[in-house]
Amino acid sequence: MVRGPPLPPLPTPPQILRRESLRGRDVDTLDALVAIVPADIDPARLAPLPQAERWRALHAQARASAGTVRVSTLTNARATRIVLGYLRPAASVFETLSLAGRVLKEAASREPESVGLAALGAGHAGALEALLLAALAQAFALPNFRRAAAPARRLRRIVLAAPAALDLAFLCAGARGNNLARHLTAMPPNVLDAVSYRRLLAQLARAHGLTLRWLDEAALRRLGAEAFLAVSAGNAERTAGIAHLRYRAARRRARAPDVALIGKGILFDTGGTNLKPHRAMLDMHIDMSGSAVALATLIALAELRAPLAADAWLAITANRIGPTAYVPQEVVRAANGVTIQVIHTDAEGRMVLADTLALAARDKPRLMLDFATLTGASVYALTERMSSVFTNEPRITERLLAAGRASGERVWGFPFDADYDSDLESRVADIMQCAPEGKGDHILATRFLSRFVPQDLPWVHVDLSSALRPGGLGQINTDVTGFGVRYALELLLRTRVLDELERAR
Repeated sequence: MVRGPPLPPLPTPPQILRRESLRGRDVDTLDALVAIVPADIDPARLAPLPQAERWRALHAQARASAGTVRVSTLTNARATRIVLGYLRPAASVFETLSLAGRVLKEAASREPESVGLAALGAGHAGALEALLLAALAQAFALPNFRRAAAPARRLRRIVLAAPAALDLAFLCAGARGNNLARHLTAMPPNVLDAVSYRRLLAQLARAHGLTLRWLDEAALRRLGAEAFLAVSAGNAERTAGIAHLRYRAARRRARAPDVALIGKGILFDTGGTNLKPHRAMLDMHIDMSGSAVALATLIALAELRAPLAADAWLAITANRIGPTAYVPQEVVRAANGVTIQVIHTDAEGRMVLADTLALAARDKPRLMLDFATLTGASVYALTERMSSVFTNEPRITERLLAAGRASGERVWGFPFDADYDSDLESRVADIMQCAPEGKGDHILATRFLSRFVPQDLPWVHVDLSSALRPGGLGQINTDVTGFGVRYALELLLRTRVLDELERAR
């Protein structure tokens, strides 16, 4: 098999400068200056913006409408492009991020190397956060393998009119994590294969002080991980494996992790023996995005020096077709001893996650949190605007939804009732891999996965229906969204789900 080119490096992030205001010499160095204001703003309140009369004239063009964007220029030597976005009063975080994405997209048409960010009125701190996240996403170039005649201009400097209370460290760690997840998810499957992924994990582990253990197929066979090995059997080379990375905060060397982050890393999904049709297979290089989210979240926690013990478990393989690929009606035994009757080889994600969850559970984490592009049923239920969330711990359900609202990466809860298990009863094994029909498959897939998580371990499953959305989502203007990293950080560090679990014990 011919290897693809080396993984392209992550682009250097832009410099961020914080200022009390954007008046003065800073403005004359900016290619673009963007501002978000309330739709009902009094024009007199535009005074803090440079050349306020230009902004007032822009505002006076027509009646302001929430969600709209207007464009003009300043009368300076640079002809700085100005973009004004109008926000609805009491707008949600998602609405604010979406407006910020549109504002930065409008500014990006000039290919600015420097941009200023400002917000006025009630909720200006949230609007500034959204603008910064949108700018950092806009500045990040996804992998591109075209022979460009000249390198494109990119954003190198952000000047932020921000209050001191703005948590830049948290925002930037989340943005970098999102960019890393998008970077990996967008990789062509001949570039990001199991070998290059493993090599990248080793590099990232060294850079961020993580420990890395790679469980190859031989090790997984000794551990009894037949569900994972059934999927990897179709690969031409024996390079698949499960990566286990560990982050421990200073002075926190406890063996049991506070959280285990688990990610589905199917590098390409043909559907296996039950081969996908063309349109369904075309974008299946993104089927590893769950592993990218888990990895990027762990790195963000390390960058923030979060006071946690955190692990990441990444199930890395492809789902190929071939003479050694697994087939329907096989019976395999997972690492926790549960036997599985294979029904459909395109339900491979739950197979690799079964063993990965079972192995992660052996360390008895306080919380298990997995991310996977698992089912089309989740997309049909929610579209790509939200992702599905499930938990075996109903006392944290409201926190799961609240973290989605606060991060702008919205989730919706689905049933976890045990009576769904009757649809997975098998006559020849402990459980069927999936039902022969696709009804409620996102629910049945979660009930299947629950057989590999001990009942006394709190567990959250996120079905990433939002991993890919044409035109982007929120502040992200690329089809690959990186959804999940900001959600996980919000859940762990701000919504503080672990504290709620501790109180519930």
